[in-house]
Amino acid sequence: MRYTPLQMKQLRLFPVEPRLSKSKFVAGLQCHKRLYLEIHSPELATEPDEQTQAVFDNGSEVGELARRLFPGGVLVAFAHGHHEPALQRTAELLADPTVPAIFEAAFKFDNVLVRVDVLERVTDGAPARWRLIEVKASTRVKPVHLEDLAIQAYVLAGAGVFLESLRLMYINRQYLYEGGQIDLGQLFAQQDLTAQVTARSATVPPRLAAMKTMLMADAPPDIQPGSQCHEPFGCPFWEHCTAQKPPRWVFYLPGGKRTFEKLTEQGIELIDEIPEEFKLSGAQQRMKDNVEWLDSQLKTALQAVRYPVHHLDFETFMPGIPLYPCTRPYHTLPFQWSNHIATEDGALRHDYYLSVDQRDQREELLLRLLTSLGREGSICVYSGYEWKILMELAETFPRLRREISAVADRLWDLLLVIRRHYYHPDFEGSFSIKAVLPALVPALGYADLEIQDGAMASLFYERMVFGPTDSAEKARLCTALLTYCKRDTLGMVEIRRTLLQKALAAELTVGAG
Repeated sequence: MRYTPLQMKQLRLFPVEPRLSKSKFVAGLQCHKRLYLEIHSPELATEPDEQTQAVFDNGSEVGELARRLFPGGVLVAFAHGHHEPALQRTAELLADPTVPAIFEAAFKFDNVLVRVDVLERVTDGAPARWRLIEVKASTRVKPVHLEDLAIQAYVLAGAGVFLESLRLMYINRQYLYEGGQIDLGQLFAQQDLTAQVTARSATVPPRLAAMKTMLMADAPPDIQPGSQCHEPFGCPFWEHCTAQKPPRWVFYLPGGKRTFEKLTEQGIELIDEIPEEFKLSGAQQRMKDNVEWLDSQLKTALQAVRYPVHHLDFETFMPGIPLYPCTRPYHTLPFQWSNHIATEDGALRHDYYLSVDQRDQREELLLRLLTSLGREGSICVYSGYEWKILMELAETFPRLRREISAVADRLWDLLLVIRRHYYHPDFEGSFSIKAVLPALVPALGYADLEIQDGAMASLFYERMVFGPTDSAEKARLCTALLTYCKRDTLGMVEIRRTLLQKALAAELTVGAG
């Protein structure tokens, strides 16, 4: 809730210590201002978009699947808002020696409430010994996972629970699914992190104390937005905290946080204030100059293509739980391609493929693609992503490796050409096709589309094929996918055409001069 001035005055007179959770503790480690706003002004947060919600849903699915590894385990089925009944039910299960594991066990200590993914009973006795297991949809141990475990260990120790060990259970990316029932023992990996968590246990009480003191203040701490807003998670208050930042804020420079931190240390907030002696990369300098720039080699680079010129784009999805035999967790699976074929006489033809049912259609997708691409002409792509997908298909279908390799040899990367030879102020430092296309061809951007990026395309595809959708909804999603992928490849056609016109015009201007 957000406190009124009167309530804040009452809090100062009669302090009420705020209750925290493991997620709020981790949020506080990321940024005290984020934690303050989550407690006092949650309405200022940006609602999770569909992609973020899909990540949450995937984590929930993985957590539920992991419980099957603990037969006889009992779920504390009270929702996270129902603290007291969850605490009471947990106490009952702890005292029952016939319960081998507890899922979503609730504990409270030092006014911190945590819910434990899996609490596995190791021995009975007085006291019983337990193994705490945190389940993540991640494929490796990350530093933030240690902090997550540290706060849980602190609370459970305070609540009188004896932990024999602390472990992280995560997705084993090396598991090769061979079909049939998922082998959960192979799907999940576990790592004992007891030593690493114990080593940082002494840091928990002072960090908690600092957070609680900060939360009793009248206003959030004056912390400027920066790289911490995106690590380890994207902050939901980013839009709120950056609403007053100018369009030419130095954070928007391409190239990562090091340049931003160096500039802010010198008190430089605007890109236009960067002194000439400050070393910038080529892309950063282009953004600072803020003018259209054409390299003298642009025309030569663009004319290196051979006709007919194909323009290829894949759309893919990465299911955490393998769906098809001979795939691994988070295997990149193509489900769609688009190919615009431009001939030297100016004609343009469009081929496409979209998987529309749950069977593994990669071989059909590939065969149709090889037919569409034929044996002649350059294949224009935007980044090295298409090459990566082709190489993975070659591994999956070795009998077609020679044909796939021949296709890969014809790839021509338009992104590299633009990075090396052209810049437009409307790129605003980005060379993504989502920035480049509307800058060069304003009538052909992405704002009019229901799907505006690849992550959303993946989400729409999974909903269309695997979700509980009716025929009308499937048709709508199918149309949106076809329209989006077609826009990407048509966009490459128009970007090439526009850049070549600019290069020729610049050449004429130089010749006239």
